[in-house]
Amino acid sequence: MLYPFARVLTLIIVFIFVDIIEIPAFFYLGFWIFLQFIQGTASLFAGQAGGVAWWAHLGGFVVGAFLVFFFKKPKHKIPRVYPDQYFPF
Repeated sequence: MLYPFARVLTLIIVFIFVDIIEIPAFFYLGFWIFLQFIQGTASLFAGQAGGVAWWAHLGGFVVGAFLVFFFKKPKHKIPRVYPDQYFPF
């Protein structure tokens, strides 16, 4: 993950009680993946047309989690030094 300690603002609604809480992104993503998997599996057994979207979300997440390492910027960037930086004349 790019931001392992990120927190996500989440709206929680229980009957008439509404609250906004911060939860770690890791738990939020885990819950989201779980829901996508359950819905995709349920669409297979229910004979629903359109269950492809659930599996496409899971596939996109897996591919994105894999590709993030290729597109991530390096942590230690080497500064460029130009000749006129230290000798301006």
